[in-house]
Amino acid sequence: MALRQYVRYVTASDGARLAWAESGSGATVVKAANWLTHLEYELQSPIWKHWIEFFSSRNRLVRYDERGCGMSSWHTGALALDQWSADLETVINAAQPSGPVTLLGISQGAATCIHYALRHPDRVSKIILWGGYSRGPYMRGNAAAESVYRAMIEVARVAWASDNPTFRQMYTSRFIPGGTPDQLRWWNDLCRESTTGEIIASLFEARAMVDISGALSRLRVPTLVIHGRGDQVVPVDEGRRLASGIVGAIYLELDSRNHVLLEAERAWVQFQESVRRFINPEESAIGTTFAALSSREREVLSCLSEGWSNARIAESLRISEKTVRNHTSNLFDKLGVRSRAEAIVFARDQGFHRDRE
Repeated sequence: MALRQYVRYVTASDGARLAWAESGSGATVVKAANWLTHLEYELQSPIWKHWIEFFSSRNRLVRYDERGCGMSSWHTGALALDQWSADLETVINAAQPSGPVTLLGISQGAATCIHYALRHPDRVSKIILWGGYSRGPYMRGNAAAESVYRAMIEVARVAWASDNPTFRQMYTSRFIPGGTPDQLRWWNDLCRESTTGEIIASLFEARAMVDISGALSRLRVPTLVIHGRGDQVVPVDEGRRLASGIVGAIYLELDSRNHVLLEAERAWVQFQESVRRFINPEESAIGTTFAALSSREREVLSCLSEGWSNARIAESLRISEKTVRNHTSNLFDKLGVRSRAEAIVFARDQGFHRDRE
């Protein structure tokens, strides 16, 4: 069945109209706004659809377009962390969750989640941060990177609406360097449809000035920080800095260059498993990835986890070695791994062991 969402509007403290949507059911997960979204387009997006489906599969997912983007008011008003946090509060109030929520912060949404949780710790149960940072590009002390960032702002200001997608491609290729031509094309189109060059320039300038690093140590909400090792937008060192500043934070690095994880990535499978265990620690460590395996595939994985050769597996299960190879190939695809060694490590890390009589 197609994922169904309900879009509503709420008025922010300064009169700006914010569009928000909910999908799925269960405990509430609220995704803080991040750069360049559109609530309607995302449902068919090769970039965001799998994110929405995943978080809606077991939870009520609430998300919104930030001021200046998508279906929300393009009158931006004040652009600063205080306002972004207030907008998040406005949406949470409108959503009327039955209890404390789990916050999802992607990229600059991380600072918004932290800021809100510091002000309302009783309303937040957990925080999940992907590709986040506590310091914007102007606050990192890297003159070369800052110069590049300023140049990108000026390009956006004057060429965002151009019929030539080359200017927007400069941004898209950084966010999803591993994207397919269709994925890159989709994001290029979204860039022009979601906002204007002047607003993008203002948003980028505001992002650059964020610095919440001094407040991280005061956060007392259980937090999971995940970062792509080769992230082209937010360096992995910023993810490490973010996690090290939060008391008790769990930190995980994934092998990805993309600032937004794509569905075909092995890292996306690992991200889902980590988030499931963090949100619902009472669930089986085997997780839904393993639950999706056929009985024969589970038998083969059991044997692999013991280090058995294909010949020994074939003899034990009374099937041909070719059939073992086929099952192994299917396992690799489902688990998002590339070798026997990775399958064994992944299975053992997730608590999967060979059953014994």
